[in-house]
Amino acid sequence: MKKKFSLLTAAVISGSLLLAGCGKQAASGDANSSTAPKTEVAQTGPITINPAIQDKQILGKGPNGEAPVSAKTLQLTEDDIAKIKQGHYKAAIVMHYTGNDYSTAQINALKATFARMGVEVIAVTDAQFKAEKQVSDIETVLAKKPNIIVSVPVDPVSTAAAFKKAADAGVKIVFMDGVAKGLEPGKDYVSMVTGDNAGNGAAAAEIMGKELGGKGKIGVIFHDADFFVTAQRTAAFEETIKTKFPNIEIVARGGITGPNDGEKVASAMLTKHHDLDGIFAIWDVPAEGALAAARTAGKNKLVITSTDLGTKVGMEIASGGIVKGVGAQLPYDQGVTEAMAAGYALLGKPVPTYIASPAVEVTKENVLDSWKLVYGQNAPDVIKKAAK
Repeated sequence: MKKKFSLLTAAVISGSLLLAGCGKQAASGDANSSTAPKTEVAQTGPITINPAIQDKQILGKGPNGEAPVSAKTLQLTEDDIAKIKQGHYKAAIVMHYTGNDYSTAQINALKATFARMGVEVIAVTDAQFKAEKQVSDIETVLAKKPNIIVSVPVDPVSTAAAFKKAADAGVKIVFMDGVAKGLEPGKDYVSMVTGDNAGNGAAAAEIMGKELGGKGKIGVIFHDADFFVTAQRTAAFEETIKTKFPNIEIVARGGITGPNDGEKVASAMLTKHHDLDGIFAIWDVPAEGALAAARTAGKNKLVITSTDLGTKVGMEIASGGIVKGVGAQLPYDQGVTEAMAAGYALLGKPVPTYIASPAVEVTKENVLDSWKLVYGQNAPDVIKKAAK
């Protein structure tokens, strides 16, 4: 398997970032909505990610070509936790945007895990996908003198100086899903924690191939930006289609620059290619747009696959609709891992510079179980109802 992805990893290592841990917008847009993930971690024993998560090969490599280390290998013992509590440390969470299932899961996990560690969360910021706002957020946060910053850089280049300033001030930086340009792992930042984005893209391709019976014409909606994570997803999807499903032809490719561009791009594809059998959309919000375009065009037999499990695509998958499945991240457990990585750094313990959680292939058959694994709680009623 690793040989199959050698071209993929070479293609994306030069990129640097992520936009998307781009879970779907919660129905109310409220982090406290009924779909919000759990907010507890065990109050006794060691801190680990969910032991029910399967050990699976992680396909993607890190932004500097690092071999991945599984999040399942990290653990903070009770002695570790006690030592961290003695430091009375402070942490800030500097997000790319909030108010979606993915971000809510990450924030809840970080808050809960830091609370168990005795680390005070002094700020949670929302850059609203604007690099200049994130730079301002970092400046504001630094005035509060945090020991830790956990962040998704909105743009790898224009935010780099601000993150370097934080690093030079001695702040332990843990990145989620991408790194700022020019910062050195192990020196300027502790680690990058992410899902297996290559694995997620490959899972979406496997679902597409099976649903189409190994033949047909498809389009790809990719993220037209310098983001490490989304580049891995697209490259893995396309390489898996080409190597495992040679009778499926990618006849259209269209880029998006924002999460709400999916419908426009998908509509253009369906107008130009009336015989299109499927569309891969880079994450679930653009997939929602592709779904809307398919319905408008009367393409009820179109097959859509994506990455990230959000409420609307979860409902569509559960009901056996046009969206047939996704390769999903584990955002709650990634948040736990980010806090653990910060704890390792505070203790002076060596930290892997690229940590990933395994990919989860989600289809109608396992969507309810997958939701619980991804978000740490039962699927919301709207998905349960759709599954019936």
